[in-house]
Amino acid sequence: MGHIDHAIETAKFNPNIKTYLLLYVGLILFSTIIGIPLLLIWFLGFGQYVCQRYYENLTCNLTERHLEFRKGYLFRVEKTIPLDNIQDLTFIENPLLKIFDLRILKIETAGQSNPAGSDMKLIGIIDTYEFKTRVLNQRDSLQNRNSANPEFHNMGKSSNEILIEIRDLLMEIRDKN
Repeated sequence: MGHIDHAIETAKFNPNIKTYLLLYVGLILFSTIIGIPLLLIWFLGFGQYVCQRYYENLTCNLTERHLEFRKGYLFRVEKTIPLDNIQDLTFIENPLLKIFDLRILKIETAGQSNPAGSDMKLIGIIDTYEFKTRVLNQRDSLQNRNSANPEFHNMGKSSNEILIEIRDLLMEIRDKN
């Protein structure tokens, strides 16, 4: 149980993400009436500072069993997704992303809490295609090991089945005393 996952691979992020985010937020501010006066503050320093800190806080590690991701400066997000739950990895490109040689890797999982979107979007991973392949290969390797190891078959049991087993074990212990 006290197993610690070590990173198999750590994703590296393209520094162009800082400029992309600076412009992206600038476009959002420009599109709102209240945001237009804030554009000067955003572009003359505050935005550069926030984007730099955001970039410095980006981490994504592939471990034996999980994909761990951390992002954000003002609003931090930390996610750990079990590889077994990953259903699909999708690339997203748009003209603005292409200008900065960036891609979004969208990760969708089984039992998503947000059916309209994805569980996680990773922007700006260097060698995105290779990272995607590595994640999928590790997921498949883990699934193959789990199916070969009967200990992991208990994970497929329903809650009721597990509770019944616990009840039966407790009754056996009580009867022995």
